Order: sequence, then C-alpha cells, then structure tokens
Amino acid sequence: MHELASTADLEGAIAELRALEPRFAEVVQATGTPPLRRVEPGLSALLSIVNDQSISQHAASTVWSRTLAIIDAGDPRSVLDADAEELRSAGQSRNKIATFRAVAEAALDGRLGFETLSALDDEAVTAQLTAIRGIGPWSAQIYLLTCLGRSDVWPAADVALQIGAQRAFCLPDRPVGRRMIELAEPWRPWRSVAARLLWAYYRVGPAE
Repeated sequence: MHELASTADLEGAIAELRALEPRFAEVVQATGTPPLRRVEPGLSALLSIVNDQSISQHAASTVWSRTLAIIDAGDPRSVLDADAEELRSAGQSRNKIATFRAVAEAALDGRLGFETLSALDDEAVTAQLTAIRGIGPWSAQIYLLTCLGRSDVWPAADVALQIGAQRAFCLPDRPVGRRMIELAEPWRPWRSVAARLLWAYYRVGPAE
C-alpha cells in the first residue's frame, strides 16, 4: 500500500504515472501539481463526504456550514441527538440524515473504528464503510483518497472524473461503467494520482 502523505509524494507519483501513460504530460502541463487535499480521518470527514454527494461544490459547502451550526460532526452523540427538521432546514435530505445517523451509530457501537481503518487494505476499508447503510462505493473511495491518502483508488462513477478523462484524452463520449474502469487499469498502482490530475483538468477545462 502506497500512501500519498506529502506534496513530494504526489510529485514522485506523478512522475511514475507519466512513465506509464505519457499522455498525462499534457494534463500536468495544464494543471501543474494538484493540491494534495488531505483531510483528517474520522467521523467528521466521512459525514462531510456524505454531505457532498450529488450536489455542486458550492452547494455542498453552504449546506455543510449550516449543518456544523447544528451538530458537532466529530461527536456521534451530537449527530444522533440533532433534530431532523433542523437538519432538513440546513439543506440535508432525509436520506443523508439517515446516513449521518447510521454512521454515528456504527461509530458508537464499534462497528466502525476510524482509528483502525488506516491499518487495513483498500478492500477491507471499503467493506467496513459500505456495510453502513447509505455509504456506497463512491463515499468509501473518496475517504480512501482524501483521508487515508491511498495511491490506487479510482472513483469510476464520479461524473467530474469522467468528463476530465473525456477532455484529457479526446474521447468521443464520456466514459462510463466498464469503459471507465478499463481506462485506468494500466495506471495501477497510481490511479488516485490520475484521479487527482483529471479532477484538476476538469476544473481548468472549457465549460460544457
């Protein structure tokens, strides 16, 4: 297991990725070294990832700020005690509120041990997280990427990542499903690095 713990780690991994896939040279020329964006692991980080699902970055930031005025996101009891209507008023959906509570319950009863996740491999982390109601593969993958710094995670269902790949490699259609997975297979064990670069490329790319 490789961990990307510093910008130097990321820069070294980019060099390795470019050796595997020379087309990333043009991506790096456009984006530079993307920010590492590591986040402290734990309950708050996972709830923030749930908050971000299926909404724009701007909307997610606004909703999360309102949510933090209601709960202490690092305290599972605070999450469980929060009033559902207040959370709804902050912009959280019923499904996300249910997921917040499921995660908090798992943290309290020991089914989810944030302090032990870093010792597990990617598959075991994914299995433990997705066993919780409302936590799907995307959320687990983003946790692996941003909180644990894993080097070989590929959130293939992420739409921004798909668009970034389409633009970077001049594909006729946005790659989805099996095509997206196959695209990244040659980039192991640096698929997380590819994802960071393609997200950055999506952000600097032309408007749709």
